[in-house]
Amino acid sequence: MYPTDLTVAAIVDLDGRFLLVEEHASGRKVLSQPGGHIESGESPEQAVEREALEETGCVITCRDLVGIYLWIHPQTRQQFLRIVYAADYVSCDESLPLDDGIIARRWATLHEIENRKPLLRSPAVLRCVQDYVAGLRESDALLTGMLPLQQNVHRVLASASLV
Repeated sequence: MYPTDLTVAAIVDLDGRFLLVEEHASGRKVLSQPGGHIESGESPEQAVEREALEETGCVITCRDLVGIYLWIHPQTRQQFLRIVYAADYVSCDESLPLDDGIIARRWATLHEIENRKPLLRSPAVLRCVQDYVAGLRESDALLTGMLPLQQNVHRVLASASLV
């Protein structure tokens, strides 16, 4: 069995359009929110903000914890644990190079994301946007006492919503 892949992601809403990354993953082009892995010494919020800048060239500021999501890949059974934050758009520098594997930054409405289900990296991409639009938020206290998260994955898993 694979270890759980712990990631963070940002829901960036700019006038009803959501920031996405188009990237190469598992041999195909997919859409996802900006995000990635937490580096040593980073808080989840710092990781989200860094990943958004590296993947899109956009500066964002974390605001609210939307939720924690667990998706299990149906073929490989790999577990992906995703901590998702709502974030405010600050600015974007389109001249910055994007991370390896990233094709482009994209903006899409919820309806457009729903219509692109086959292109989404995982069902969590749509689910967390739907939860955000529905106004769902978690207390930041949910993660209290779980830092560093990499060493407390079992506790974070217990708080996750299955996608």
